[in-house]
Amino acid sequence: MSIANQTLEMAKSIADSIDIDTYKKFQENPTMNDEYWEIRDYLNEAREQIGALYVYTLKIESPELSRGMIVGLPEDVPNFSIGEECTVPPEQVRLAYEGETFYTDVIDDPNYGNYFTVGAPIIDENGEVIEYIGIDMSTKTLNSIGDEVVKSSMSTFIFNVGIVLILVLTFLLIQNWYKKELKKAVGDTEQTYQDEFRTLIHSVKSIRHDFSNHIQVVHGLLELNHYEQAAAYVKSMKKEVQFVDSTFHVESPALLVLLQTKWVAAQNNQISVDFEVHKDQFEEVKTTDLIKILSNLIDNAMDATMALPNEDRKLKVVCKKDGSTYYFEVENTGPTIPDDHREQIFQHGFSTKKAKEKTRGYGLAIVKEIVENYGGDISIESANEITRFIVKIPV
Repeated sequence: MSIANQTLEMAKSIADSIDIDTYKKFQENPTMNDEYWEIRDYLNEAREQIGALYVYTLKIESPELSRGMIVGLPEDVPNFSIGEECTVPPEQVRLAYEGETFYTDVIDDPNYGNYFTVGAPIIDENGEVIEYIGIDMSTKTLNSIGDEVVKSSMSTFIFNVGIVLILVLTFLLIQNWYKKELKKAVGDTEQTYQDEFRTLIHSVKSIRHDFSNHIQVVHGLLELNHYEQAAAYVKSMKKEVQFVDSTFHVESPALLVLLQTKWVAAQNNQISVDFEVHKDQFEEVKTTDLIKILSNLIDNAMDATMALPNEDRKLKVVCKKDGSTYYFEVENTGPTIPDDHREQIFQHGFSTKKAKEKTRGYGLAIVKEIVENYGGDISIESANEITRFIVKIPV
């Protein structure tokens, strides 16, 4: 079944991208808590994107029994009970109990019509299956698309392939640049490049994996003559395409690496990002110092946004040269920094966070030391849940 195989790939992608830590917290207390709603919103977004009847997590209790845990539906739609027994056929439940993927034949249900179900395991960092992602796909939806949008849908598919090629080319260019720069680096400089490049490789792999899944989804929808949904799916990738187009013109290779890496991290945490980078190499600042300044400020900003709901998480980074001064600004939404903390926050080890969490103080102290070594200064503006760090370095 080609349709089932394509849907199974979607289930694998959703399972790979789910927040494992959040889901494990829900498993410890399977109620309609914060973790439940976070996972439910994620599953509902996936359901809307692929046009499925339902996207849900599935608990396999025995070779014969499965239970639905979280079903992705809008908040204003009545949902299924947590732990409600599912109608997945016994043959597929046995496969899931053994840790395998599965898909069913078309099921004729008097309430939901004709549909089929696929399932893929959710695997944690230890390689253990902690639950399953289930997708119910209506055959009626898949067969209701006309032929008049074939031409436009095929062009979007080709465009999608082109984006993947651009990403591969970008990776090769960065890899070649890195090899040259690495020969010049020693000591701390060498270690900094290695750390950033390892992060970049992970980010590029993540982007490549995501776009591979995107292509499979679009291909499957086109193969099913599901052209309107294919066009809608490609349209949903607009932000990613815009980012690739904007960062491809960044002149500084170090900034290109850094922005791509941080963009992927921001997307993984549902943070809206805006980069404004002027055409300049910023060569008066050492590459490693530039990376340390912006990396620490961006990490600090992303960390602060996590206190807000997904839709309110915003980050803006500005890198520009005005006359004889470099300006690096990082702005984020998040809790306002109290006046009495604005000097202390640059001290080594100081943090407004709990002791068990990662501190911000060390990163900001490093930034302050680097900036002052160049005769520059760093300041903070924080009000109305918007915080901006401004770095000025004379050229």
